Amino acid sequence: MSSLYQRPELSQLDLPLGKRVRLHRLLYQRGPGNGRMMVLPIDQGVEHGTYNFFANPDSKYPRYQFELALRGNYNAIACHYGFASKYLRDYAGQVPLILKINGRSSIPSDDEAFSSLISTVEDAARLGADAVGYTLYVGSPRQDEDIAQLCEVRQECETLGMPLVVWAYPRGTAVNAKGGRDSFYAVDYAARLSEECGADIVKVNFPKIDPAKDVLAPAPFNSLKVSEEEALRQVIESAGRSFVLLSGGSKVSDDDLLAKVRLGLRCGATGLIFGRNMWLRPMDEALAMSEKVRQILLEA
Repeated sequence: MSSLYQRPELSQLDLPLGKRVRLHRLLYQRGPGNGRMMVLPIDQGVEHGTYNFFANPDSKYPRYQFELALRGNYNAIACHYGFASKYLRDYAGQVPLILKINGRSSIPSDDEAFSSLISTVEDAARLGADAVGYTLYVGSPRQDEDIAQLCEVRQECETLGMPLVVWAYPRGTAVNAKGGRDSFYAVDYAARLSEECGADIVKVNFPKIDPAKDVLAPAPFNSLKVSEEEALRQVIESAGRSFVLLSGGSKVSDDDLLAKVRLGLRCGATGLIFGRNMWLRPMDEALAMSEKVRQILLEA
């Protein structure tokens, strides 16, 4: 990494008091408690439909994820308004909430992706959330609407002292034509744009190196010879003073999952936001894997 880059620390950031209080709760009062984060997302029902849940039928019921977040000692659970308003009561004060305030179904193609508001920052404050989550589709033909919508959300977050977590997702026909949504170019761009749009925390996917697709990216990305680790370090640098959470994506083997955790921390990430890799397991196995991840975070 550049000698000028420093992984952000809460004590060094100039933040409104409300954001500082909520980020302190997220970073230090749950999970490993050392400024690292493990977040359990359950927004897949909106984003993907119900097919994910067939591999573990219990996971279809939100109580499963809330119970896993509590017993697995996650820093927070991330979900949409309906789940928070219907299920959080039983876990209030025990499981911090990141309220995901926009979403879209996977029925239309990603060619002109746009994620409309489902709830508001005011809803998040009323529900006792410690942050809001917003999906930004970087590169979509509709990104002008997206960035304008995000601007309004950011202003509300500033007013109410609510941390802003941006799901930074490259999408759209132009992204596909320039190497794809998980390319080093696209993920790096998404991380930088999210910080510049005001994200306190940026959620990104691990960039993938694919020489056959990477040649389609703009220069100099089309000629770079980098490893996935080098690419990930650059992505985290590009997020600057935003905390970085790395997405787990589709379910992988246990060894691959733990390798991802170690790689992400080695490259400077603040933590992880792993959903299907956790709740697509029977509860005892999910708790065991959660503890393995927490131990790695404790040692970071």
